Parts: sequence; structure tokens; C-alpha cells
Amino acid sequence: MTADERRVRVERAVQDHASALLGYFVRRVALREDAADLLAETLLVLWRRSRSLPDADDDVRPWMFGIARNVLLHHQRGGARRHAVVEKLRGVLEATPHPGFADPAEHDELHRALAQLDPLDRDIIGLLHWEGFSLVEVARMLRMKEGTVRSRYHRARAALREQLADAAVRSN
Repeated sequence: MTADERRVRVERAVQDHASALLGYFVRRVALREDAADLLAETLLVLWRRSRSLPDADDDVRPWMFGIARNVLLHHQRGGARRHAVVEKLRGVLEATPHPGFADPAEHDELHRALAQLDPLDRDIIGLLHWEGFSLVEVARMLRMKEGTVRSRYHRARAALREQLADAAVRSN
């Protein structure tokens, strides 16, 4: 079978069976969005494995569903692993004190002032002050020049000072 003939057969198979595959996934996952993602992943695998497409048309649908089943099993195993990791991290987070300004009720003026900053400037301040990185490390992490990070940091600090001073004046 030539590559063109194989392409035509795979396209026909997808056209004929994609909606059935989507239904297969919808009935087996909690979120419909996951079903669409799994269908896309299955179709990708079908294209990659097009050389093993069965010669008999009657064998194509079971072949496609076999691939879909493997994709679903992989998804379910991954979900179980993610769930186990989330549960483990939840326990760690509950036992770990949260330094800094995690509670917006305690530091509401600071949270409001930070929210006014550009997201990149907010990241720079957070990485420097709460995560403990140096300016050089932040520049490397953000793939920016150190001088650019330094100037953005100083402008952001000045903006924060001004916003916090204004908030103090308004509260008095």
C-alpha cells in the first residue's frame, strides 16, 4: 500500500469512526473536555501508526478502538498518579507554615498594591522577596538582562511605595 493510499484510508476511517470514539471517551471520563483531548491524542497515534492499519476494512474499527483503549488507560493511570501526588502535597502544605503575605485579609493593602502592578513586575518582586532569588537568578529565570530586571524591580518598588503611601493617607 502506498503512502497516499494509506493516508486516504486513515482519513476515511477517522471520518467514519471519530464520533464513535468521542462517545467512547465521553462515557468513560468525568470531564467532556478530557474526552476531546483523548480523541485528539488517539487520532495522533492513529496517524503515527498508519503503517499498521489493517488491510481488511472490517478490522479498522476494532484497531482504532484498541488504540483508543490504550490512550484511555494511559490517561487513567496518569490521573491516579496525579491524584496521589496532589494528596501527598496537600498534606505537606497543611503542615508547612506559609511565610510572607499569603493571607490577603492580613495584608490587604499590599495585595491591592501588588495587583496594580504589571504581572511581570509582580513576579520579579515575588521571586526576589518571597522566594529568595537574587536579581541575577531572576534574570536568568525570566531570560532577561539583569539590568532590565533591576530597573523593572526598582520601578515596581517605587510604584508599591507610592500606592501604599496613598492607601495610608486614605485610611487616616
